[in-house]
Amino acid sequence: MQFLLQRQQVFLEHPLFLIGLLLVLGYLAGKVAIRIRLPEISGFILIGVLFGNWGNWVSPAMEHLLHVLTEVAIGFLALTIGGEFAANRLKRIGRDVLVITLLGLSITFLLVLAGCSVLGYFVPALHVQYPYSVLLAAIACATSPAIIVAEIHHMRTHGRFVEYLFGLVALGDALTVILFGVAFSVVMNMLGTYGGGVILGQSLREIVLSLVIGGLCAVPFSVLIARVRSNNELMIITVGFVFAVTGVTISLHLSPLLVNMVMGAVLVNIHRSNNRVLRAVEPFTPPIYALFFVIAGLEIDLAVVTSVAGLIAGTSYILLRGVARTLGCALGTRLRGLGWRLGAYLGTCTYSKGGVALGFILLIRTSPVLEAVRTQSMLYGPLDGAVNIVLYSIFLNELLSPLFLRYGVQRGTELEAG
Repeated sequence: MQFLLQRQQVFLEHPLFLIGLLLVLGYLAGKVAIRIRLPEISGFILIGVLFGNWGNWVSPAMEHLLHVLTEVAIGFLALTIGGEFAANRLKRIGRDVLVITLLGLSITFLLVLAGCSVLGYFVPALHVQYPYSVLLAAIACATSPAIIVAEIHHMRTHGRFVEYLFGLVALGDALTVILFGVAFSVVMNMLGTYGGGVILGQSLREIVLSLVIGGLCAVPFSVLIARVRSNNELMIITVGFVFAVTGVTISLHLSPLLVNMVMGAVLVNIHRSNNRVLRAVEPFTPPIYALFFVIAGLEIDLAVVTSVAGLIAGTSYILLRGVARTLGCALGTRLRGLGWRLGAYLGTCTYSKGGVALGFILLIRTSPVLEAVRTQSMLYGPLDGAVNIVLYSIFLNELLSPLFLRYGVQRGTELEAG
């Protein structure tokens, strides 16, 4: 035993050992989660949280490698979501998804903005008052597609409800990128940093270029697989394209989520048989998805929930966001004549919050023009207080949202069948 402890750091220096260890422990934790009636994904995330907060398990060099695996997982997740946007489905649900998404995002933004502003006014120490509440409201609109896609695959659920759900996630996150760019611009100008227009321009550029590159990449992809019949060959080509497209996208500082999503959507609409691409990579994705959730847990710092003020603000933020998302989707489906219950279950499925929100937090933390207000501000208090609220909400949502997702999908598909 003493020998193993002495050799621990040597073992951890090799990426294969750490990745293998995380996969096996994540699998075992997932089985324990299932035994106590939690989704398997919660076990993966919890292992990541434990590794990230106790012991020196992950070196900076190893973190870089694990981030690469995260980028790969995002590529496959986005391709899967994009594959759901076949033309025949869009004709059936396109207008419904647009209305539900717009109403859901609007209500989420306004309700979280109002709730945080009121809470910050009465308890200034929480650092959620206006204008920080504008950023918090914009980030609240983001939904993590990873948990949704992985859990849907695990449940092997199909149908109209799942089509609506994937549509809401895809369109919602694309619009949230624009919304955050606008919110960031407003807050930067209110704080006197006057750099917000640059961020807004970058957000619009990111979306336009991501749409163009994703669409263009789908054309050679479709041509290459046109004559391929073997699933093994199809898997090789698909993995190669996802790796290459994701790498180029990140190098150009664009969104791998949007690019791969658009590539998948254009691919399935070029020719109906291109759907087989998604079926071919299914055997390849489970370990990639498992690692994605373990790595997501590694990013969560438990120190953000140590203060009473942080707990109050974080919990209030989570509850406001949950109520707003459910209410917004319910009103959207009611407006489209689909019944409020369908929207309520859709809203319940969108509580997950991870990759997109973490990207926004990273932008805030690395923005040189916000450096002064990140650590101190005479008027509004440090911005890091608001950032920690988002991190706390990500932690709880990543652990608990799979439970709500499973409930929402089960009830939504039952409602559809009935």
